[in-house]
Amino acid sequence: MSDDPSNDNKKRPGGVKPLRSQAWFGRQDKMGFYYRSFLKNSGTPQDQFDGRPVIGICNTWSELTPCNIHFRDLAEHVRRGVLDAGGYPLEFPVSSLGEVTMRPTAMLFRNLASMDVEEAIRAHPLDGVVLLMGCDKTTPALLMGAASADLPAIGVSGGPQLRGVYRGQIIGSGTNIISMSEQLRAGEVTLEEFHAAEAGMNRSAGSCMTMGTASTMASMVEALGIGLPENAAIPAADARRALLARMAGRRIVGMVHEDLKPSDILTRDAFENAIRTLAAIGGSTNAVVHLLAIAGRIGVDLTLEDFDRLGRDIHCLVDLMPSGRFLMEDFYYAGGLPAVLRALGERGLIHRDARTANGRTLWENVENAPNWNAEVITPFEAPFKQEAGIAILTGNLAPDGAVIKPSAASPELMVHTGRAVVFESVEEMHHAVNDEDLDIDASCIMVLKHCGPKGYPGMAEVGNMPLPAKLLREGVRDMIRISDARMSGTAYGTVVLHVAPEATAGGPLALVKNGDLITLDVPARALHLHVSEAELAERRAAWVAPEPHAVRGYQRLYIDHVLQADRGADFDFLVGRTGSPVPRDNH
Repeated sequence: MSDDPSNDNKKRPGGVKPLRSQAWFGRQDKMGFYYRSFLKNSGTPQDQFDGRPVIGICNTWSELTPCNIHFRDLAEHVRRGVLDAGGYPLEFPVSSLGEVTMRPTAMLFRNLASMDVEEAIRAHPLDGVVLLMGCDKTTPALLMGAASADLPAIGVSGGPQLRGVYRGQIIGSGTNIISMSEQLRAGEVTLEEFHAAEAGMNRSAGSCMTMGTASTMASMVEALGIGLPENAAIPAADARRALLARMAGRRIVGMVHEDLKPSDILTRDAFENAIRTLAAIGGSTNAVVHLLAIAGRIGVDLTLEDFDRLGRDIHCLVDLMPSGRFLMEDFYYAGGLPAVLRALGERGLIHRDARTANGRTLWENVENAPNWNAEVITPFEAPFKQEAGIAILTGNLAPDGAVIKPSAASPELMVHTGRAVVFESVEEMHHAVNDEDLDIDASCIMVLKHCGPKGYPGMAEVGNMPLPAKLLREGVRDMIRISDARMSGTAYGTVVLHVAPEATAGGPLALVKNGDLITLDVPARALHLHVSEAELAERRAAWVAPEPHAVRGYQRLYIDHVLQADRGADFDFLVGRTGSPVPRDNH
């Protein structure tokens, strides 16, 4: 028998294309010996190589990623499901991006992790993959990598934490961190109270239990159809999360037999469903940049305009922090995302026939979904907030767009003209907000530069700038803030983000000076700098681009190749997909 694997990898019965793994394990030659024998050191019997699907369990467990700390157990439930269905499970690690521990920002490493996922899938003898994702950037990174590899894949989110509780009150991760830190700065809580709240907020495994980025992206997994129904909201500590993982393990084996790939699920219709769902749940602005990147990998032409056009008239139905009162645990008990999708589907606001990972259409999954609590998931006719989808702003300050989340903003600031107070760096901003002599009042607009993809680098979550201490003491709790940065999905306020092009790339944001007037008009979707074109041209001629933050290594690669926020901040050389051709032998 020759060393050519194609001789041993014939089509399976029924014309189904051959299992990819058989190019490794189905050979009776030198290389077949190599590939099988070393896996036998773990006690693997010969019949595991008999042509059953090999399923990779892509695990982002790490002690440095507290949100994913339970993933070893979750992976075991996936493994049992794969075995139930007659597959051969093999777990492997990829880069784990811990939002709370990584500096300068986990977003800097999202593209790196996506490369890790893509290349790991392609390099190994896998027929399908289960993606274990939880903390903010692990979800888009795994979906981006899996989309580029385009091997049958299913997403399993780790689930949100249990409710935070402090002194009998419900507190939400991120949201109450921000509010209590402002209270500490204003002298309204003591340091001891601050520390006690820390212990009461994060009291179980899982990701943020507010509708922050992690919960938003888990919802996107479900709305896109790349995960099973109820993926978004089952708490991490609930046994039904383990059940969902086991069922995903079973289902991926069926997906392999059906050759159901990400490109079959992540269609234009799926992304439109996700955008409308994003509006209906009051989801994180971070979903915009992530969905753009995932769409770019799978080959769907998605733009910022799509978010405004599709989400503009959608009501926010879910009363969750940071926009509202409740938390993800309440959302699950109320009916979770299926109840929201049913409400949208009954009004023709989603593509009902979109395919999903379980083999059914999206509508077949949710048409009978109950809503057990109309306070948490409000009726479409009496929504929590009307027409609250993420708004896309354009104008001479953001030629390529900027985003704002109206459901988390102050209504009285949605149309406002104010004097710019400019910070050239995040360090300057942090120093200035505690300066009693800072020339600022509540009507001003805070402007932060050089925090975009190239400028930070990595587009950190610093856009929801802390308010000046002297204004906090006066009772001010919101002001307009504008930057090329992102903000945490758990954050709130009238915050304009993702300004493109960013300041470091020479966008108009770089030219703003103290005292310039800026108009924010969210209903008109406008962001305007009241400076003449002639003056802007003069400022541009005098502008000097800042030196890059890095001269070598991954950060330099990032700065040189990252796209702007309106294109998902992916690398220019990663847009599109390669698929999963079998590589050459290694010996």
